Amino acid sequence: MKNRPFLTRPLALFLFPAALLAAAPEARFAAMSPEEIRAYERDTLQRVADLSLIPPVINTDPLPKYDYDRLDYGMTIGIARTPRGRLWAVWVGGEDGPKAFMVGATSDDDGATWSKPRFAVDSQAPHLPLPRSVIVGNIWTAPDGRLWFFFDQTMNHYDGRQGVWVSVCDNPDAEKPAWSAPTRIWHGAVLNKPTILANGEWLLPVEFPAFAGNGPMRFANTELEPLRGANVLVSADQGQTWTRRGCVRFPKPNWDEHMFVEIKDGRIWMLARTSGDVMQSFSRDGGRTWSAPEPAPFKHPVARFHIRRLASGRILLIKHGRTIDTHEGRSLLTAWLSEDEGLTWSGGLMLDERKGISYPDGFQAPDGTLYVSYDRNRSKDGEILLARFTEADILAGKLVSPNSKLQCLISRPLKPRGKK
Repeated sequence: MKNRPFLTRPLALFLFPAALLAAAPEARFAAMSPEEIRAYERDTLQRVADLSLIPPVINTDPLPKYDYDRLDYGMTIGIARTPRGRLWAVWVGGEDGPKAFMVGATSDDDGATWSKPRFAVDSQAPHLPLPRSVIVGNIWTAPDGRLWFFFDQTMNHYDGRQGVWVSVCDNPDAEKPAWSAPTRIWHGAVLNKPTILANGEWLLPVEFPAFAGNGPMRFANTELEPLRGANVLVSADQGQTWTRRGCVRFPKPNWDEHMFVEIKDGRIWMLARTSGDVMQSFSRDGGRTWSAPEPAPFKHPVARFHIRRLASGRILLIKHGRTIDTHEGRSLLTAWLSEDEGLTWSGGLMLDERKGISYPDGFQAPDGTLYVSYDRNRSKDGEILLARFTEADILAGKLVSPNSKLQCLISRPLKPRGKK
């Protein structure tokens, strides 16, 4: 990286002769000044951080290591549908922390039953000085039918840089789907799906948290600080290349987990999680510049929500709380619709009233059916669940469509708690 403020290995070898390096290990440090020792320490730390740049691997033969009887945690990531109707769900195993990894499964009967894990991305390695986690991502079907899997790779949960990796499956309905080798497109992480603008551009919400990394990683990747925030990456060639277009730094930063909606007057509406209220900002120039952040028109806990334009023109919102302007923490997951670009909301379909539910993600099928995945009691129950419903159900405040169903089980870890 340009202007890195610590020594690289070639420079270190130049400064310390081979004879000195061949002597007792401590001799070379005794010959260093305090500034040189500090530079060596910073360089070593950065080398540990750079372990997140080693390309991850999509393991398409994950059994039995990642079978349900080997899993004891579940945090949902995302859900998608292929052109032929196969459902794909991805979630986090291990923990919501440094030991995280991801697995994915499929359903060929509209979510009634699910396969065992069909792939895993696990970058942990026992010989590394710190854990290397895969913890943030999403799965999305592009208009051409290809399945895109976005995920991050980072040291020690968050190393002040992370990295968005993407793998694409050209045959997601096949008996043996094949995934491309993951490629890294930028820093940060992607938790929510791309948004396709009216002009055909893909907008990717890349969160690059505006705070230092965890543990010793807080001293790494410090030169990237100016880039941190709720970033906007844009592709004009269907994901072949990506360009950073803009960024918003929200007050009381948290994991941004931001989402976009293109509203009818041409503006882009960004909503993001913060340590306070959900905040919003607007762009009139395709995401290049943004208005001053302000509170969003609904109340929500410090957690992920889901918002998306539907084929009907309405906007779908999945949030916590019995009403738009209240919530009771991570419980009472409800669905709402807006017909006036988010100014007012109708419905309030209760998807799950229980406590410990969170992180909705969803899509709309060609027939208009809405699918939303979420998790429940990640450490205790680890359930990944599915709600299938329609706009008519939301407006009625209850299920009125014959194929709608709530609290469908996608996965449940079966490894006894506390067992290694």
